Amino acid sequence: MALAEEALREAGRPKQKIDFRSGNEMAAIAGRQINFHVMGYYPITPSTEIAEYLDEMKAEGEHDIVMIPGDGEHGAAGICYGAATAGARVLNATSANGLMYALEQLPVQSGTRMPMVLNLVTRSISGPLNIHGDHSDLYFAIHTGWIVLLARDPQAVYDMNVLAVKIGEHPDIQLPVIVAYDGFFTSHQKRRVEYFEDAQVVRDFLGERHQPYTSVDPRNPVSIGPYMNEPDFINNKYQLRLAFEKARQVIPEIFAEWGRLTGRYYPVLDTYRMDDAEVALFLVNSAAETAKDVADALREQGIRAGVISPNVLRPFPAEEIRQALKHVKALVIGERADTSFGENGSQLTHEIKSALRDDPENKTLVMTRIYGLGGKEFYPEDARAFFDLAMEAARTGRVEKPFDYFGVTPGDPNKKPVRVVDPLTKEEVNQGLVEVTKDPETGRLEVKVARPRELTARPKRLVSGHGACPGCGIFSGIDTFLKGIEGDVVVLYQTGCAYVTTTGYPSSSHRVTFIHNLFQNGAPTLAGALEAFKERQRRGEIPPDEQLTFIMITGDGGMDIGMGPAIGTALRNHKLIILEYDNQGYMNTGAQLSYSTPYGHRTSTSNVGPAERGKAFHHKDTAQIMAATRIPYVFTGTEAFPTDLVKKAAKAQYYATHEGMAYGKLLISCPLNWRSEERLGTKILEAAVNSCFFPLYEVERGITTITYNPEERDKKVPVSEWLKMMGKTRHLLKPEYADMLEEFQREVDFRWAQLKAKHENPIL
Repeated sequence: MALAEEALREAGRPKQKIDFRSGNEMAAIAGRQINFHVMGYYPITPSTEIAEYLDEMKAEGEHDIVMIPGDGEHGAAGICYGAATAGARVLNATSANGLMYALEQLPVQSGTRMPMVLNLVTRSISGPLNIHGDHSDLYFAIHTGWIVLLARDPQAVYDMNVLAVKIGEHPDIQLPVIVAYDGFFTSHQKRRVEYFEDAQVVRDFLGERHQPYTSVDPRNPVSIGPYMNEPDFINNKYQLRLAFEKARQVIPEIFAEWGRLTGRYYPVLDTYRMDDAEVALFLVNSAAETAKDVADALREQGIRAGVISPNVLRPFPAEEIRQALKHVKALVIGERADTSFGENGSQLTHEIKSALRDDPENKTLVMTRIYGLGGKEFYPEDARAFFDLAMEAARTGRVEKPFDYFGVTPGDPNKKPVRVVDPLTKEEVNQGLVEVTKDPETGRLEVKVARPRELTARPKRLVSGHGACPGCGIFSGIDTFLKGIEGDVVVLYQTGCAYVTTTGYPSSSHRVTFIHNLFQNGAPTLAGALEAFKERQRRGEIPPDEQLTFIMITGDGGMDIGMGPAIGTALRNHKLIILEYDNQGYMNTGAQLSYSTPYGHRTSTSNVGPAERGKAFHHKDTAQIMAATRIPYVFTGTEAFPTDLVKKAAKAQYYATHEGMAYGKLLISCPLNWRSEERLGTKILEAAVNSCFFPLYEVERGITTITYNPEERDKKVPVSEWLKMMGKTRHLLKPEYADMLEEFQREVDFRWAQLKAKHENPIL
């Protein structure tokens, strides 16, 4: 190490720190050193850590980036675009379905020539849902008009993030840039890295941000993104093409400048032992490093093996590929995605073959293998199998199978998933434990519920065997709610802890029909299933006496990204139930803040430190928002008050059967991320209710009724009694946070006073 440092000093290069970091950490370090103006973000595995690390750094006062949590990836992309129009340096990070949700925004940003940096931590696109790394999302991203840089290790993640700013802001380019690296392989695995000790070195390399025009210059007003007809639209796209052609010249120049500064040189196309190679592999990102070791071993056996891997994917390095393959007899293209089903080859295959067709002299035999989907490991023996394919083709002069999947495990019909728990019978789900009647004079519903002990006879629709954390309140809360539901149900779970812990293939904890869709689209999906069921009944395809209750389970922040579709479903007033379990954060992705996170609470993206004091704004009241849609029934509940919750469940089912949509919000405990004792779950929920932070009430046909009033029972406590029971909020009880505690108490008191006013005045 000392010799390396001495060599750098002799070369006159600024001092660099040697460290051991992951790709996500290096993206955050680069972001801190660049000191972007704005980061718009939304949690999604495996990119979430970038925002988490940056928030930790901000809490310690290490940068000035304005970090804005979006209500979904689409919203986060909009935040970034808006900030870019204002002349800011902008950062974002996402993965997989997050990219897909934001995809519409990407051509907007490139088409209006607004630079920014997006770290795409590559991951499988559902369905079915898989959170591990492949290149499914990358293959969609390359069609959006963004420059795409690749990073095969944590060192490259740091370097490419800095280079992305310089490239995107170049006056001849002015384009947004994606830095793509492998989820979990590169994002989470730690490697030896170097980065500048003094952030000013990075900032000097980049220089000042200059944009020809901005949206915040009133003396020079501009129209960004005007409506454009022909012939101007085709001219716009032609200019975009010219920018990419210019990028072919500019990118190597900037790479060389960075190389002189750091000692790390990146060619557009990385060629490993390709000077005399006769067989070669083409691989993107981390798998290429595995293949290089195998190429070395084959060289020792006298086999001329090489590996090529791009550092730049857009613009596509066609000429560099042609030059690298001039003397190669056989090439195997490994693709970690198949987004071109039915074409016998995915995106890169077609682009490489097209590049080679432009060289009439090239005789390289080409074959493709799809590998590593869903995070499946790529081992040295797999690379060797690829080389074997190339060597056989080179020997015979032909390709037996141009396209195939590699590493598929054939299914065994004798080992198909078997039913472990018998389906519920009609007798089991219709026990008459709950009775709902309507008063003919007042129209109000009266609910009779069996004694709690008798309710335990209700068979569980969600059985044991799930993988939830010890003390998790999700399933005890849902189970308590379901005790109030008679008859058969169809449940849809949005993405979240309740989903991922109950349905790991090939097992399931559900005894009823289960559907999954993503955060943002659960409510419309369930509405579609419901309306199809009713229509099939009308047509005589399903017996007319068949009764189903349709229930959507959401939580873990699902009513942020999923709020719009849920409101649309409410306004259409479909006869279904939406049940939100509120654990006050995105717990399934690592306890990031959601809009339901209360003011001042600590999360992994609202840290506490010298420069940050927990979440900076108040929580979203989803029950009141849904009540404003005027659906027949809205309620709040918690398992700490089981009889109250069971009665509300029965009412919700009545309204969903006879009148329209019902919406319920449950407060449930999350000991892991609340930093609380598992045994205190019920007491914490009781304190939340008795402090009036989470009041128990219902809104029935627009009329608000408080169902439990701690003031009348002489049980009301200040919010501090609730906050002191959780590690995530104890800082609010310290003297230096007295102003925040006072503000929090004031907000809770105000909302409680409003609720009481609605209770006392039915017209409100």
